Amino acid sequence: MLILHVHARVKPEAVEAFRQATIENARQSRREPGVIRFDVARQIDDPTRFLLVEMYRDAAAQAAHKETAHYRIWAAAVADLLAEPRSRATYVAVDPPEQDW
Repeated sequence: MLILHVHARVKPEAVEAFRQATIENARQSRREPGVIRFDVARQIDDPTRFLLVEMYRDAAAQAAHKETAHYRIWAAAVADLLAEPRSRATYVAVDPPEQDW
């Protein structure tokens, strides 16, 4: 299982547009066969900061996600909304739950 934490800081005037576009991307992403989980969170003390927590069955599923139409639409839609480039950290589960991923 691959886990990504994607950090995004958006322009203050773009918070709502980013939120809407990202929620739609998350909804579509959850339908992908290789996606285990796809969550969107906003930082409490700084509403311009978002965290995407993405969980994939494997690296191939994560690569396939980046090829989807909805990901490409999202990436284009949010490009000008960002205050700085997104950053990400990739993790591997060391104690995955007892489920058939």
